[in-house]
Amino acid sequence: MFSFFKKKPAENAAELTTAPAVVPVAEPSPLTAPIITDAPPAKTSWAQRLKQGLSRTREQLGKQLTGLFSLGGKIDEDLFEELETILLTADVGVDATRTLLDQLRSRVKKDKLTEATQLQSALQEALISLLQPLESPLDISTHQPFVIMMVGVNGAGKTTTIGKLAKYYQAQGKSVLLAAGDTFRAAAREQLMVWGERNNVTVIAQDGGDSAAVIFDAIAAARARKIDIVLADTAGRLPTQAHLMEEIRKVKRVIQKTDPAAPHEILLVLDANTGQNAVTQVKTFDEALSVTGLVLTKLDGTAKGGVIAAIAKARPRPIRFIGVGESLDDLRPFVAAEFVHALFESNAS
Repeated sequence: MFSFFKKKPAENAAELTTAPAVVPVAEPSPLTAPIITDAPPAKTSWAQRLKQGLSRTREQLGKQLTGLFSLGGKIDEDLFEELETILLTADVGVDATRTLLDQLRSRVKKDKLTEATQLQSALQEALISLLQPLESPLDISTHQPFVIMMVGVNGAGKTTTIGKLAKYYQAQGKSVLLAAGDTFRAAAREQLMVWGERNNVTVIAQDGGDSAAVIFDAIAAARARKIDIVLADTAGRLPTQAHLMEEIRKVKRVIQKTDPAAPHEILLVLDANTGQNAVTQVKTFDEALSVTGLVLTKLDGTAKGGVIAAIAKARPRPIRFIGVGESLDDLRPFVAAEFVHALFESNAS
C-alpha cells in the first residue's frame, strides 16, 4: 500500500505517542520522479555492469596503469614517479598513494622484482588490501524495525538511493517503510512518493514541518505494523553550515527517544564526482553524527573512483553499497576485489 501522511508539525516530537492516520494522495507529477531505468537484461552479470560503470575511472586509472606496466621497462624511480602521478590524478589521495607506493617498494625488494610488468598484479593486491577493511555488509537483523538514517549533501543521491535500497531489501523478503524527512524540499518528498507507489511501500510524510517529527512518526508506525526496516530521508546540507549540522543532530536525538540504540545505521551518501571533497564530507558528518556506513553513488559518471582509496586511508568507514548506474540493480554491496578487478580490463570479466 502506498500512502501519504499529512499532519500539523509537532512542537515536541517526543510527545507523539500514536501512529498517524494514513490517507492516499494523487500520484505526483512524473516531472519530479527520479530517472531510473529498468533493470538490465538478466544475461548481464554484475561484474560486467561494474566494469561498464567504472569505465571512466578505468580510463583515468586502469588503462594508464596497464599501459605503464606493459611497456616492458625496468622498475626504477622514473616508473614510481609516473605511477604516483597516475594515482594522484585519479583522486587516490596523497596518503593512500604514499601507502601503495611504499607497499610496492617493499614487494619489489622482497620478491626481487625487476620488470614493470610484474608490478600490475602487485598493485592490485595492494589496492585490495587497502580497501578490504571497508568491505562490511550491513546486518539489518539486529533490531525491528531497523532504522537507517540517510544523510549527505544536496545532490548526493540520497532520495534515489533510498528507493534502490527499498527494492534491494524487498527482494530479500523484508518489509520497508519510508520516512520523508527532507521536509525542506518538496521534490524529495514527491520522489519518495513515487518510490513508494513503485515498490508498494508506505511513505510517512507531511507538507513542510519538522523532519524529526516525521521520522519519529514513521518509526512509531513501523513498530505498530511490525515493519522490518525504516529508511529515513533527511534534508541535504553542506558540512560547513554549522546550524544545519546541529539540526541533523537534533533528528538523531529525537530518533533515540524511540529507541536508545537507534538509528541503527547512519548512512552517509557520497557523490563520487566530488573526488577529494568526499573525504572532507566523511570527516565532517562523522564528527557530527558518528557515521556507521557509506554509500558511494554515481561511480559511472566520474573518473574519480579512486577516492575510495583516499577514504580508506583518511577516514575508514564501512562502504555498505556502491552505485554504478541508473537501474534498480546498479546499487550493490561493496566488494573490494570486485571493485579493483573492474579497474583493470585484463582482469574484469
